[in-house]
Amino acid sequence: MKIEVDPKIFRAYDIRGLYPSEINEKIAFLIGRAFVKFLKKGAQKREIIKIGIGRDNRISSPYLLRGLKRGILTERVKVFDFGLSTTPLFYFGISHLKLTGGIQITASHNPPQYNGFKIVKRGAFPVGERSGLEEIKKLVFSEETLKGEGKGISIKKKILKEYIDFNLKEFNLKDFLPLKIVVDTANSVSGILFPRLFEKTKIKIFHLFSELDGTFPNHPPDPLVKENLKVIRERVKKEKATLGVAFDGDGDRIIFIDEKGEIISGDLILAFLAKTILEKKPRQKIAYDIRSSNIVPETIKRYGGIPLVSRIGHSFIKQKMRKEDIVFGGELSGHYYSKNHYFCEAPIFVLLKIIEKISQTKKPLSELIKPFKKYFHSGEINFKTEKKEEIIRELERRYKKGRVTKLDGIRIDFQDWWFLVRPSNTEPVLRLVVEAKEKRLLKEKIREIKNLIQSFL
Repeated sequence: MKIEVDPKIFRAYDIRGLYPSEINEKIAFLIGRAFVKFLKKGAQKREIIKIGIGRDNRISSPYLLRGLKRGILTERVKVFDFGLSTTPLFYFGISHLKLTGGIQITASHNPPQYNGFKIVKRGAFPVGERSGLEEIKKLVFSEETLKGEGKGISIKKKILKEYIDFNLKEFNLKDFLPLKIVVDTANSVSGILFPRLFEKTKIKIFHLFSELDGTFPNHPPDPLVKENLKVIRERVKKEKATLGVAFDGDGDRIIFIDEKGEIISGDLILAFLAKTILEKKPRQKIAYDIRSSNIVPETIKRYGGIPLVSRIGHSFIKQKMRKEDIVFGGELSGHYYSKNHYFCEAPIFVLLKIIEKISQTKKPLSELIKPFKKYFHSGEINFKTEKKEEIIRELERRYKKGRVTKLDGIRIDFQDWWFLVRPSNTEPVLRLVVEAKEKRLLKEKIREIKNLIQSFL
């Protein structure tokens, strides 16, 4: 029987769509089958394929899990079912257990009606458009995919305790002060981490929206939207807490709130962590994405490190970190990557590192971050347009006197300011970032570039 599959569910970094119209059990079955055939092509003869599967707590995730496993188990493979897991916990399971590959069922920060699949190869290496996802897509549409060659086995494998212990191993928990921390997991799967994480410390946790609810009734699980942080910011101030942290829907992004209830940009957290890491061990490489403030490479250089800029997106930055043996990396969006965490996202490590530093210095987070607030940064500003390339060409022509970088979209640097424009990979959107040495100049340049872009709309 022919199953209709909408090709647009295959994105640059993952598979994602509306449930059940675009993604459902039947399509999950095909993706499971295609993934096994994809892995077999790269496996050694007679090698037993071992696949890990995790899922977030969306309402549709158990149904997709059922279809996915049914597809995978039509081959002679071993499936390790991690159950409910954050995406970093899933990556840990794939690497720690030395599995051949794996699939995490999640739509990350998207609304509850969406779901999807994040796919990895051995070592939790991401499978994106250029690293295998296009091949998996072809296999999904192939008649060959419907033919199985045996029967696999499924094993339930709980790895939460191992993951928590793995994160805690390099910290002396006795040195942590009795801090107060507000955590917002937005009714998402990240809620499973916190009953265990601080049980051996004197830290007091105020856990907002801890109940797992795949409809996300309190607010969408996207901490990059300021409105979604309203409750946690107010609670931090009310409890006189040391800090607040908010997670996205699959737990691979973490956003920090200081003791005053102010949101801290992800690149400033990266600059602070770079300083902390390099003070102990200089001459190491640290990666940052091209949207990040100039304070990031400046800080890395100042403390004896080697700054390396990357394209935006986890698959690009992870590939660069592996290739160039980079010890740590981060993005403006709140993704942080560690070599010690198999070059994958390490949000819990980052949280513990900041708690450790606050405990050691006895300084509030706002004071620790203050030295890095040197520039004025716009964050990402989005424009809906089908004329993405046309606008980029015109901006390059208008500002050609600056230093042009075409790593990801186009970034043009001047002495006192810079801007980046880049097209979205998945939607008709153009993204703009501007940074300047003065607030007045930032506002002026945002207005100037906005007017130019809007003249095309």
